[in-house]
Amino acid sequence: MPLVKATIKAGIKSAFTEVMNQKEGREDALDKLADKIAATVVAAIKSAQITYTAGLVAPAMGGPVTGTFQCTIS
Repeated sequence: MPLVKATIKAGIKSAFTEVMNQKEGREDALDKLADKIAATVVAAIKSAQITYTAGLVAPAMGGPVTGTFQCTIS
């Protein structure tokens, strides 16, 4: 699944809206907001797709892989 800015924006906006509407204290509100933003960012990072294109070479007789990892991230 590709990273979508609109999805991240919607998650952060939802977090702010929820906190603005609550009646709890300031620290509780900030903790809840920070937790929801962190969850949105983690979900976005986990949805990133890395597609290997070229660049790595494995020796025929074994040993470490060499080269430069070439990829696209979406």
